[in-house]
Amino acid sequence: MNRKKTLQIILEAISNIFVLVLFGIPFYYVLINSFKTRQGAAQMNIAWPESFHIIENYLEVLQTQNGMVIRAFWNSTVITVSGIIVLIIISSMAGFVLGRRRGRSIHILGFVILAGLMIPPAIVPTIWLLNGLNLFKTIPGLVLVQVAITFPFATILYRAFISSIPREIDESAMLDGCTPLRLYASIILPLLKPVSATVIVTSAVNIFNDFMNPLYFLPGARNVTVQLTLYNFMSQFSTSWNLLFANIVLITLPPLILFIFFNKKIVAGMTAGAVKG
Repeated sequence: MNRKKTLQIILEAISNIFVLVLFGIPFYYVLINSFKTRQGAAQMNIAWPESFHIIENYLEVLQTQNGMVIRAFWNSTVITVSGIIVLIIISSMAGFVLGRRRGRSIHILGFVILAGLMIPPAIVPTIWLLNGLNLFKTIPGLVLVQVAITFPFATILYRAFISSIPREIDESAMLDGCTPLRLYASIILPLLKPVSATVIVTSAVNIFNDFMNPLYFLPGARNVTVQLTLYNFMSQFSTSWNLLFANIVLITLPPLILFIFFNKKIVAGMTAGAVKG
């Protein structure tokens, strides 16, 4: 027994060291180069800086183009929060219907939602549709795009979790005169907190860090999001690597902090539906 436990400790230590090397060194590389001068960061190494320029670099990043980074943080926050609210409402309702109803149409609908995970979104038809709805180059339009992309994954999670909730709860509520909408809002939705935490964290990180969709569907300097601010310090002939790395650190911190504090809830929410179902 002691030998087995010792072997387990050794394997865990090796795994932790491997993860630390795999993820820690790149983050250290970006962080330490964000403290250097432009010439020092251009050397692209992990050497300790000869002189620290922390305040200067980060202030310059925040002040570039009249505070574009600050405006980008606001836009990304609005898009992320709005998208998460809409996503939770729509996907939990869809998961409730798919988890409770039976029939051929429900199986077909489930297959269509599953196909949404495998079929990539089409850029040109989406732009054409948004333009027809007068939502192209607008934050609400991008919010709808983000919700549509993350909807299949969130719905599948909700469906698995709702299927594990006893149907007797629904029957008792309906006997007491509860309508389907009230049943969902007052009874089912509060029970979905574990899987909702998973959806919030995973979707928030993906939406906040998204680069491609804002580039295509939300062009314009006033509509810039955090990932697009990286272009401020890159050009064809010259790149300010120290400022670029400082910008990367700034836009990485919010999702990193969110993930660190809620990583256990991600695992709990994903495994709860699987185990109970």
